[in-house]
Amino acid sequence: MTDKIPLLIDTDPGVDDALALLLAFDDDAHDVVGLTIAAGNVGLQHTVANALKLCEVAGHPDVPVFAGSASPLLHAAPDAAYVHGNDGFGDVGYTPARRRVEDEHAALAILRLSHVHAGRLVLVALGPLTNVALALKLDPTLPTRIARFVAMSGAVTGHGNITPSAEFNAYFDPEAAKIVFDAFPQFDLSDWEATVAHGLPHDAVVTWMQEGGEIGRFYDAISRKTREWSADRRGDDWHSADALAMAWVLEPDAATEVVERPLDVVLDHGPARGATIVDWQRQLGRADNARILMRFDTARFHARIRRALSR
Repeated sequence: MTDKIPLLIDTDPGVDDALALLLAFDDDAHDVVGLTIAAGNVGLQHTVANALKLCEVAGHPDVPVFAGSASPLLHAAPDAAYVHGNDGFGDVGYTPARRRVEDEHAALAILRLSHVHAGRLVLVALGPLTNVALALKLDPTLPTRIARFVAMSGAVTGHGNITPSAEFNAYFDPEAAKIVFDAFPQFDLSDWEATVAHGLPHDAVVTWMQEGGEIGRFYDAISRKTREWSADRRGDDWHSADALAMAWVLEPDAATEVVERPLDVVLDHGPARGATIVDWQRQLGRADNARILMRFDTARFHARIRRALSR
């Protein structure tokens, strides 16, 4: 057995997911044992194709890719093609990867790999939590085999990015988010508000990509539409929610502030749907289930991104 930490990533690539995956592939201490793919940023056909292509470009063509849910558990939700491009990778018309997706469903792959790497597996969810929720419905004992579960989800003080109160991943499938957050006695949450607090300077990101080779050029192409969209709306910094979550996965000691609180998800159909409610004063008597990232070492975050893009 390898000494590397096994890493299973549930994702919906997506430009920010792509950067997170590049960070994971660039890390010597972790071994990516699989990518389980959901719809979210764009439809499943595109997110699967994007995952396969990114593995190829990053020099990891043997990482298995498993297709999962093509829709939320119960209710339709809007995608984020207006940010990422209709195909999720900036509509650059890349040549598809040569290999195909695995036959196994993503939810089944999550369960199988949790047994293969029981007690050691780090499960990271970068997109809507539909696949993880399905896995839990098939086997509620899943959390007992997971060493650490990290989710990019939520907006812990209600400053959303898809509605006034909700973050995209939680809003896309709040029923799945509730199932997952209720099932894990403790999980790590990297939310949208932490993302906004840890921006990436546009000019610096461009420089880092220009320093690179094939990976830098590919990421420059697929992210250009997203970065231009962000520059028009959010100023000098670009934000990559999934990259911040992945940096915390890979360097947990770089977190400078983490708080533990009870967290729940609003399921009502109204302006608060998908909001993540944190009981900051612990008024309801529930156990703390979320370890919420508040501050991360910015220099280490930027250095890790620069290294991944400069290849």
